[in-house]
Amino acid sequence: MKRQGYLIESIATMDNLELAYYKARKGKADKASVYAFGKDLRANLSLLQSQILSGEVEVGGYHYFTVYDPKKRQICAAPFAQRVLHHALMNVCHPFFEKAQTADSHASRIGMGTYAALDQAKENTRRYLWFLKLDGRKYFDSIHHGVLRQQLCRMFKDSQLLRIFDQIIDSYCVESGRGMPIGNLTSQYFANHYLSVADHYAREVLRVPAYVRYMDDMMLWHNDKEALLEAGRRFKDFVETQLKLELKPFCLNKNTEGLPFLGYLLYPDRTRLAQRSRKRFIEKTKEYGRLLQEGKWSQKKYQRHIEPLTAFTLHADTKVFRQKVLLATEYL
Repeated sequence: MKRQGYLIESIATMDNLELAYYKARKGKADKASVYAFGKDLRANLSLLQSQILSGEVEVGGYHYFTVYDPKKRQICAAPFAQRVLHHALMNVCHPFFEKAQTADSHASRIGMGTYAALDQAKENTRRYLWFLKLDGRKYFDSIHHGVLRQQLCRMFKDSQLLRIFDQIIDSYCVESGRGMPIGNLTSQYFANHYLSVADHYAREVLRVPAYVRYMDDMMLWHNDKEALLEAGRRFKDFVETQLKLELKPFCLNKNTEGLPFLGYLLYPDRTRLAQRSRKRFIEKTKEYGRLLQEGKWSQKKYQRHIEPLTAFTLHADTKVFRQKVLLATEYL
């Protein structure tokens, strides 16, 4: 892919910075930091503009908190001005990250996402006999800064842009030279791009008949067990050697035994919720119902939370399960 240059001026235009501000404040307009930035918007955007043009931006100062949904994760919330910076960068750089992707990658992409990945995985589960599943061990914490920098240098040649990327990369590490903060928009792009070379390897070198990736969840399918096993060994070796990532031991099995993917269990003829997804639906439904009954939530807020929770279950065969849980909640 041809290296892209001369982007910094487009990133630093006031129109792009204003667009980035409105994207960053979406759903957060009532927060004090967002209000303070917007109160003196022109001056704050002008300061950010001068930083971008100089190639020296403010990074770090993250606010850390932990979530347990569905598993324990440490989230790093950047100061609001940096979130505006991240949107400004990706408003312009998005098309070039997108060009590096294959149709098999579904995370952090417009028009793709969880359910697109799930639909493709369902189709592959119906068509093939065997699956091989791989995923990274603490993926975001394991991303190698040196490898990521090399990837970005192969895509961009704008020295000021690369210097800004370097500062963002260096703003966080779990151990020397490794780690991306979960919660940054730039981290989503960097982490998804990091494994794009593995997507090309699977398709263009290994030539596996079917492949899907959602961030670091990677699935290969084949009708030939031995061919799939060999492809899995070579794929794992490529990721660990070329990308310096440690993968968990891969899972090879028949599709009739059930493929665990994105909170679901996929079979050739049906889709079930994984056990942790069933447990989460029960617990969250009870919690939301209690908050509504105690008057801590309005009906509108309750609907805003219960609808996406229920929507997740609609992609599996859950009608009876869902009705039982919702009926039980009514009598709490």
